[in-house]
Amino acid sequence: MSEVTAEGSVTELLAEVARLRAEVAATGRLARRAADRGEIENLFNRYMFLHNAFQDEEIIPLWVAPGTDGIRARYTNAGQYTTWESVTRYHRGRPAPEGKLILHATTTPVIEVAGDGETAKGVWIMAGTESGLTDPAVAEAFPDMYSPNEVQGKKVWAHWVWCKYAVDFLRQDGEWKIWKFRCYELARAPFEESWVSFGEKNQDAFDLDLMYFGDDGKPVFMPPADEPVPSATHPYSPITVQRLEPAPPVPHDTFTDTFA
Repeated sequence: MSEVTAEGSVTELLAEVARLRAEVAATGRLARRAADRGEIENLFNRYMFLHNAFQDEEIIPLWVAPGTDGIRARYTNAGQYTTWESVTRYHRGRPAPEGKLILHATTTPVIEVAGDGETAKGVWIMAGTESGLTDPAVAEAFPDMYSPNEVQGKKVWAHWVWCKYAVDFLRQDGEWKIWKFRCYELARAPFEESWVSFGEKNQDAFDLDLMYFGDDGKPVFMPPADEPVPSATHPYSPITVQRLEPAPPVPHDTFTDTFA
């Protein structure tokens, strides 16, 4: 074998080794992003399972650590929460009244992990049911919310509900955590009424700071917000045009605040 042939073979071998190394590195990055996506989907699904079972205290560890910069939660137009204490207050002391049912099923996820692997963005659509029993005296304040019949001498609150979620995630100590959370209520309606007619009279509901109906159907309101919302969103009405909000995330290298 001549020296020229030997040198050519070594050069080709080194080039092939470099190519294989690059391919292995790219495959590793792709595998890591796929694993990240699965971990993020599990994280948000775990959030929803716990919320459906009124185990909200167990949701608190799913959030970023206390003191994390940029933490945010927004549930209605009444304001948004920007500290760990105010964000997690939503999950504290949540009652589980007899006869109350929440079944929120999330679908259609679009999840994008940033190229740097430090943050991720996801959107979901939720279709579900919410129901409970309310003392008739309490129900008088919200007559449109209730069914005409009574069960066990109480008014029945039985709703279809549809929402969208936009969530940012942050990797902390090797684990994905919820970082910024936003809920968009799209539509709701009592079991006996269409969302079209109910939507016409429910436009102001998302501006209120109602958190949930607790024991005996009594309303529980959100704690005071840390700041106002930058812009208001409203559920479906018969005179509105649907918008792409939130916009599904697209591939990106680093975090940008697209759900603000």
